[in-house]
Amino acid sequence: MLTIGKLGEAAGVKVPTIRYYEQIGLLPAPERSAGNQRLYGQSAQDRLAFIRHARELGFPLDAIRDLLSLSDRPDQSCAAADIIAKEQLAAVEARIARLAALKAELERMIAQCAQGTIASCRVIEVLSDHSLCAQDHHARIVAAE
Repeated sequence: MLTIGKLGEAAGVKVPTIRYYEQIGLLPAPERSAGNQRLYGQSAQDRLAFIRHARELGFPLDAIRDLLSLSDRPDQSCAAADIIAKEQLAAVEARIARLAALKAELERMIAQCAQGTIASCRVIEVLSDHSLCAQDHHARIVAAE
């Protein structure tokens, strides 16, 4: 059995994160020692590793909850898991496209800078007036945050 600190070390997750995952139901409530200290077994460590890896891949918490629910029923079809993974792939591809557009805009902004004074700096000018951008990326940035 592991204490919350040892579980965090083993999984590479901070203690407040473990408590949060318990609070939102991703991790079940742990056993308690006689001194009321949280104690975790291998199944909690495995589940936390799953959550951490899914978070590293960018899955939102709701998708992780659904995937955990699916993993708790190993005899069913994996079609639902495939759908969740495909949705995550589409989200990653959309982020990549947004980042590519932002990169292009920054490159264009820098290339147009005359290296003069701030009064004539294209970077400052474009950042001050969104209409000077080549692409409308504002709405997508706000939605991504």
